[in-house]
This record gives sequence, C-alpha cells and structure tokens, in this order.
Amino acid sequence: MTDAEQPSAQHKPSRTINQNPDAMPPLAKAIPLGLQHIMAMFAGNVTPPIIIAGVIGATAGEQIFLIQVALFVAGISTLIQTIGIGPVGARLPIVQGTSFGFLPVALPLAKAFGLPAVLGASFVAGLMQVVLGAFLKKIRHWFSPVVTGIVVLLIGITLMPVGLNYAAGGVGSEDFASPTNLALAFFVLVVTIAVHQLGRGFIKASSILFGLVAGYLVAIALGMVDFTNLTNAGWFAVPKPLEYGMEFSLTAITGMVLIMFVVGLETIGNISAITTGGAGRAAKDRELSGGVMADGVATSFAAVFNTLPNTAYAQNVGLITLTGVVSRHVVTIGGLLLIAMGLFPKLGGLVAAMPHAVLGGAGIVMFGMIASAGLKIIQECELDQRAMLIIAVALSLGIGLPAVEAISETMPGQAGLLLKSGLVPAATAALLLDALLPGKPSRQQPDPEEPVIAKSESVKTNL
Repeated sequence: MTDAEQPSAQHKPSRTINQNPDAMPPLAKAIPLGLQHIMAMFAGNVTPPIIIAGVIGATAGEQIFLIQVALFVAGISTLIQTIGIGPVGARLPIVQGTSFGFLPVALPLAKAFGLPAVLGASFVAGLMQVVLGAFLKKIRHWFSPVVTGIVVLLIGITLMPVGLNYAAGGVGSEDFASPTNLALAFFVLVVTIAVHQLGRGFIKASSILFGLVAGYLVAIALGMVDFTNLTNAGWFAVPKPLEYGMEFSLTAITGMVLIMFVVGLETIGNISAITTGGAGRAAKDRELSGGVMADGVATSFAAVFNTLPNTAYAQNVGLITLTGVVSRHVVTIGGLLLIAMGLFPKLGGLVAAMPHAVLGGAGIVMFGMIASAGLKIIQECELDQRAMLIIAVALSLGIGLPAVEAISETMPGQAGLLLKSGLVPAATAALLLDALLPGKPSRQQPDPEEPVIAKSESVKTNL
C-alpha cells in the first residue's frame, strides 16, 4: 500500500471521536452542533404548550409562561439523559422535548377537568414509566410493532383537525377560515415542503422552523402580529413549580398511563437508532432501561413545572445519523442552551405572538408526518389476517368513536371522556387482541438488541 493509500493519522481518531458518546469535540465545533440540535427541535417543543393553552383558555401571559417552562423543562430533561443520575439516563446524545403523543388524550381531559388534572395524570404516568424502564426486558413483548404502529397512526389522525383549526385562525377567532389565514397557512406549508425537499443537513432537519419563521415574517408584514404582550413580558424569570397545582382523576390517569407505554416504546426506538445509526452498534440493556426511566423522570418533572410530558425527540436522532457525531456532551451543551432560553420570558412572548395560522401551516405537516410514521411501522409487520383484524378493530374504534360523540355521551361517569378521544379504546383493543389472538408471529416481538423499533423514530413531530 502506498502512502497515498494509507489512511491518514488524523482520520482514524476523527471517526473514533464521532462514534464515541463520551468523547468531547472542540468547543468551536461542539457549541454550533449543540445549537443545531436546539434549532431542529424548537418548533416541536413549543407547539404543544401553545395548543394546550388554547384549549384551557389561557391568557397571553399564561401562554408565555407555558412556553417558558416548556423550554426550561426540556433543557433539564435533556441533561438527565446525557449526564444521567445513577441508573436513570441513557448517557447518550438524546434531546428531550414536549411530546405530541399525549395530546390526543390531554386535550379532551384539559377541556373537561382543566390543566391541573392533566398535570396530575402526567405526574403519575411518569412514575409508571420509571417502573416500565426498570422492568423493561420482561414486558417489552407486550408492545409489538402492529400495536405501536396503530397507536402512532391514530395519534396523527386525531391531531389533524387541530392543525387545520389552527390553519384557519384558531377556533373562536373572528376571522376563522378567512382567505388571509388560509393563504398564510398555505404559504408556511409550501415553504416547509420546499426547504425539506431542497435543503440538506441542518437546513433539511429544520424545515419546520424555516416555515414558521417565514410565515411569521409575512404575518408581521401584513400587520397580523400584536407585540403588546412581548413588550410586557419580563427579561428574566425563574420558572415557578406547581403554578397550576395538581389534581388526580382516575379517568385522566388511566388515559395518560396507557399512552405513556407507547411513548416509552418510541424512546426505545430512538435509542436503538442512535446506537446503530451513529455508534455502529446495538443499544445496551442499561442504555435502553436508563433512557426509558429518564423519560419517566422527565415527564413527572415536567408536570411539577406545569408542562406536558417530555420524551426523546426523533428529529435529533436524524441529525446524529446525518452528522455521525454521537458525543453526548454536544447535546449537553444544547440542553444548557434550552435552560438559558427558558429563563427569558421575552423569548416565550416572541413565540406566543405568532398567529395561529402560521402554526397551523406547520401543524398540517407535523401531524401528517406522525400518521405516516405509523403507517411505516405497520408496514414492517407481517400483514396476515390476524394483523389485519387487529388493525381493523382498532382503527374502527379510534376513528369511529370521536366521529359519533353520542356514544361517549351515553357512557356512565367519566368513561365517556376516554372513549371520546378514540385513542384509549383503540390502544386497549390492539393490546388485548395482540395478546389473546393465537398465531402471533415471533418476528413481531421486539428484541432488545434489534433496531427494528427504530422504525418509529419519526413519530414525534416531524420532519
């Protein structure tokens, strides 16, 4: 082999650093890489609190507060994953953020019981997820890809009307479905698609963010943005825990715990994708268990700080696979940046001033991508008569029950609320049928060392 053919002395260490989660790149590279991670997840992290604020009728100041705590909690939760606390934390480059997965259940619960009941249920669901992580190896066979795929698909379908309502200007707005709102939402949609298709690397991964920024600028030019609340927002404030308190409703807890199991499985998929796509190896049991436990701790912590459950973000997994940089310290820097953002209410005010139509244009893409991710997971299953029967029953319940609200209204007590979303009965039916029907294919059962569950990684928002 000639000298020209010899691998350079610098090349080998570079590859080793990239594939080693414990390695630390130079700060000149680490800081921009950490910022890139935050840019990729920012839109997905602030959208759920904006949506829940609309459901509970929050004031502009409360909406700013909810955005602020969402950023702060995401930063703390990210550090729990990357740095770890004892057995908790995967100690991998995992970015945590507010989960869309809980919204289909959280929205009707918030409307019926208020935000305190949702936060109380989230707190309990987080504790249950810690238990799930501790006993992960023994119960993973409960959640086959057909079950996960159905639930992910229904999450996307359930959220689609939310995105369209926002695109029209928000339910209750005086100019609902006006040509201006619809045109603005369509513009955001077009920009998002164009950037995603034409962009590369960081730009492609941040296509939602680019669409939101472009739409925001157009809305400002059209005089559709009121910056009064931004002016009144403080420059610095430490998020206050238990601002809304907690209430514990069995109905709310049941719904949130059921969805928590599915979200926990998504986290497993993201961890598998990081280690296989970035580090070139299968995920270790300790990483999987610690990552799911950290998800649970983050969810309970989020409830204490007045925001929705947190989970691992899949778009950041895509960035890791794309760049090949698996350093957890890079993501730790990103977590610190998120904490800093969460301490400045002015930033929350800037986001809160965004017109609903802008958010709706991005929501059409985000929620549709969740549904398409569910289809992708289902495609990996053996679609025999058994699987088709499970899919048929679950989809009929998941789509049919919300469409026929009279059925849920006839249910005794609070049971109607769980039926109203459709997601809880559909998930329950899929789990029971998959467990009880004979002939379950062995290839459908997740393997702790098999990265097949990583197929679900795109569920969480997104592009």
